[in-house]
Amino acid sequence: MTSALFVVSEEGYWAEECIEPLTTLESEGVDVTVATPSGSPPVVDERSLDPEAAGGEERVAELREIDEEHPELNDPEPIATVAAADYDAVVFPGGHGTVWDVNQDRHARQLLLDAVAGEAGVALVVCHAVGILAFTNEADGTPLVEDRAITGFPNEWEAEIVDEHDVMPDGRKLPYWVEDEVVLAGAEFDAELDADTSVTVDGDLITARGPGSSAAAAATLLDEL
Repeated sequence: MTSALFVVSEEGYWAEECIEPLTTLESEGVDVTVATPSGSPPVVDERSLDPEAAGGEERVAELREIDEEHPELNDPEPIATVAAADYDAVVFPGGHGTVWDVNQDRHARQLLLDAVAGEAGVALVVCHAVGILAFTNEADGTPLVEDRAITGFPNEWEAEIVDEHDVMPDGRKLPYWVEDEVVLAGAEFDAELDADTSVTVDGDLITARGPGSSAAAAATLLDEL
């Protein structure tokens, strides 16, 4: 059976970016495992359950039910105990929370490296989780993202969320902007702001811009699998 590992934030994952790919893969018979940094259940960003952001009250109810009742989401594995080699794909859903935990976790970075190494696996990285690419290096120190074509959460969108001191609406200070960091690490970054969706494939690495690209990202991952 085809299998996928989802590496999800405990600091705030974006509902659609996790649940859309997760349920899409499961509907096609893919066996899904969820992992978080400590093994505690991931925490959904409540902003992603706003009806305007999620696409209406009915969709919000669906997303909230899955967040609260999905077996794997509510009983995850610790990141340090799983291996990319045991899965056909590793998925990193986005959400601002990833900048504080998943993107800074050495075991998460190793999962990403292992997922794109060789020809056996594939990784999907979405939205703010794309920031992990800026901090993940090959054994010789070369940034994993160097000279790779990627998309992700753009500065133009970030500027509409944080204040002039990079403080989030919930009072947390955003430590970095995704686009800035991946570009500094050598990525060929294009969020395709004129397009409705943005999904980029570069070898075994798939990146997606944000919530509105979640369905396209899931479809692309299925094609790659």
